[in-house]
Amino acid sequence: MKKAIILGLLFISSIISIHAQNWLTDIEEAKTSAAKENRNIILVFQGSDWCAPCMKLEKEIWNTDEFKEYSKEHFILLKADFPRKRKNKLESVQQEKNMQLAEKYNKQGFFPMVVVLDKEGNVLGRTGYEKMEVSEYIKLLESF
Repeated sequence: MKKAIILGLLFISSIISIHAQNWLTDIEEAKTSAAKENRNIILVFQGSDWCAPCMKLEKEIWNTDEFKEYSKEHFILLKADFPRKRKNKLESVQQEKNMQLAEKYNKQGFFPMVVVLDKEGNVLGRTGYEKMEVSEYIKLLESF
């Protein structure tokens, strides 16, 4: 019985890891990974608990299996979240990192803002929420 439970848990954890995305929260870590893997960085500015278009982008693009599979081989993912609800408050160190990213890459304060960066952190292009198929959104990101 214990073996069956252990095997079941291993199976579930392998499924979760296959479909999990690795969203980083530190620009230096993202640039290091991007340089090592020769990929561009997708930097997303979001308000995860208040911005309706941010939530749509999360649901309709980022959380789809198609985007998850594609991004694993093509992008380094970086999120700068700006939640407003007290229960979702970030640690002060992370808040400061996100503010520094916003000062450099999102001075206008648009949400959501999706910035495509090269491995050195230079801006290749910007977009936001677009109502389109996942494959079209991927093509848009790749066009920068």
